[in-house]
Amino acid sequence: MDLTPSAEDLAFRQEVRTFIRDNLPADIAETARRSFHIAPDDMRCWQRILYEKGWAAPSWPKEYGGTGWTALQRYIFDEEYCMADGPLPLMMGHGVPMVGPLIYTFGTEEQKSRYLPRILRGDDYWCQGFSEPGSGSDLASLRTRASADGDHYVINGQKIWTSLAHHSNMIFCLVRTDTTGKPQQGISMLVFPIDTPGITIRPIISIDRGHSLNETFFENVRVPRSSLIGEEGKGWTYAKFLLGHERFAIAEIARSKRRLQRLREMARQARAGAQTLADDPVFTDKLAAVEIELMALEQMGLKIAWEMDQRIDNPLSASILKIRGTQIIQAVTELSIEAMGYSGLAYESRQDGSQHSPSAPEISQGKMEEFLFLRAATIYGGTTETQQNIIAKMIHAN
Repeated sequence: MDLTPSAEDLAFRQEVRTFIRDNLPADIAETARRSFHIAPDDMRCWQRILYEKGWAAPSWPKEYGGTGWTALQRYIFDEEYCMADGPLPLMMGHGVPMVGPLIYTFGTEEQKSRYLPRILRGDDYWCQGFSEPGSGSDLASLRTRASADGDHYVINGQKIWTSLAHHSNMIFCLVRTDTTGKPQQGISMLVFPIDTPGITIRPIISIDRGHSLNETFFENVRVPRSSLIGEEGKGWTYAKFLLGHERFAIAEIARSKRRLQRLREMARQARAGAQTLADDPVFTDKLAAVEIELMALEQMGLKIAWEMDQRIDNPLSASILKIRGTQIIQAVTELSIEAMGYSGLAYESRQDGSQHSPSAPEISQGKMEEFLFLRAATIYGGTTETQQNIIAKMIHAN
């Protein structure tokens, strides 16, 4: 296995770098640098720029409007994108990374033609209805019920941690359509507009004072049977398919590299007595330890990208990347707050919904918001403990 970039890879990297430099609006990049929660209009603007270029869905096959890039090319794109302070793709909702692949893999032709072009253009914001109170990592215990009623399903129940539901117009939702047999066998996947009568969205303000999370209630919500993705009772299979995609992306290797780069800049500006923090051996030891861990994870990510291009299946990869990636995310953001010192403690909301530490240097703005929100990184998308159990079971089975 040779991970040395080829001439084609280097040319592709330069193409990506040039395009992002020339087309990512400076105000959007600045907002993304300063704020974890990005406004929908900014995200739609950037999504349409990518759409016009043909780069709206880096991981999709060409026949569905994607780029058809290799896994290594997607890795290169992600790295250049993050180094240019591109906004978090999650802030565009779950359309491109999650429900799009679900629809083109398991959906009907009518569902593909209806939804995929709108996802690519950024016309639709999608949120995910998976977790419930008491059914987070253990999704098989979910209780939201969809009862058949003629040509419709009638949905009753509750979802929680519904990211960006208040900005979304569509939802893909796991529901229980059968209560007999094993819990996993009675789950189905439905997609439908989130303004369907009977749906109530209530905000959850996270510890960073931002609003991206919600709880969502369903009371006699009627959706047509055409909302069903794939086969009834196969929702558990489809959910595992999606979560594999999510956990790979959640590792955020390229974004952690950018965070680490900014942290070094912060350390060079921060004072620790008569010297800068970058000259403090205790702090630089901590920084070096995280950087070594990140370099190791990056090599693993490149290896997995190579395996994907070679059609080599590595079922452990998503869980391993999720565990180590989110642990490193938290380590880097913790060190960023340490570098801010007391100036990070003054923390207030701005009119645009972002958070501000007025006494902190300009380069430090947004770091407290990011740190607080990402305390959940080792929980969302499958907790670290759940991923460890998945790995243990796979190893034991082999």
